[in-house]
Amino acid sequence: MTTDTTSKHDLPEGYKPTDDEPFMNENMKEYFRRILKAWRAEILEQTQGTVQNLKKESQSHPDAIDRAAANADRQLELRTRDRHRKLVSKIEKTLARIEHGTYGYCDVTGDPIRVRRLEARPIATLSVAAQEMHERGERTRAG
Repeated sequence: MTTDTTSKHDLPEGYKPTDDEPFMNENMKEYFRRILKAWRAEILEQTQGTVQNLKKESQSHPDAIDRAAANADRQLELRTRDRHRKLVSKIEKTLARIEHGTYGYCDVTGDPIRVRRLEARPIATLSVAAQEMHERGERTRAG
């Protein structure tokens, strides 16, 4: 796992991507690369805090209720850490997509994903329409 913060491209000050510019130009790629790397760094920092908390919590609790509460807290921390691990993996894959030139394009349709969607969910791999179709399919299978 890499944690480099070097940028591949200088961004104009205050740059925000728009739908009016060429899709996934160098500025746009760098913008999302920086967002993803900052998000990954934040998650990794939180994970370190979780590890430290778990180490501190390894002390025994003489009271059964305290032990149960500590165990529940530990289980919650471990589930959160697992979600973080999966999210970091998705971020890594998304960074690789930027490098390979496939970032920002829907996995189903191949169409560009709207910039606003990518800003809201930088690891998105489906356009809104494809995501809605996917969710309808999930509901149909579940129901």
